[in-house]
Amino acid sequence: MLNLEGAQAGLSWITVLRKRESYRQAFDQFDPQKIIRYDEAKVAELLANPGIIRNRLKVNAAIANARAYLKVVEEFGSFDKYIWGFVGGKPLVNHWEGLGQVPPETAESRAMSKDLLKRGFKFVGPTICYAFMQACGMVNDHTINCYRYQETARLK
Repeated sequence: MLNLEGAQAGLSWITVLRKRESYRQAFDQFDPQKIIRYDEAKVAELLANPGIIRNRLKVNAAIANARAYLKVVEEFGSFDKYIWGFVGGKPLVNHWEGLGQVPPETAESRAMSKDLLKRGFKFVGPTICYAFMQACGMVNDHTINCYRYQETARLK
């Protein structure tokens, strides 16, 4: 998910959403053990694949992220344990009245970004991290008038 959020940088979210299955196929179901072994021939294959965003920096970032991911898993036991530490182990539930109040980044996403970058991850700026947090349920940014707000707020 973090790689998909990074791939979206500078693009519409729907662009990457529509390419999600192609990404799974192109990147071996996001198996980090396979991705860390990608060579220049595989990178060239990926850059020729119209089913993904063909940006060398983003493709190389996915490979770097696989390496960094495995180091995090080794250190923390799981990526899940590590990443949820940025929100204290449970979803942050916000109480926004309108979409205009939802920030593009927060102190938590800035801390996550800083630490991920320090660990060798790429395309993980604070805005990308916040989008990741929203997409994975680490942050509930449904507005209080949203029909899903009450339901999702109970998922703590």
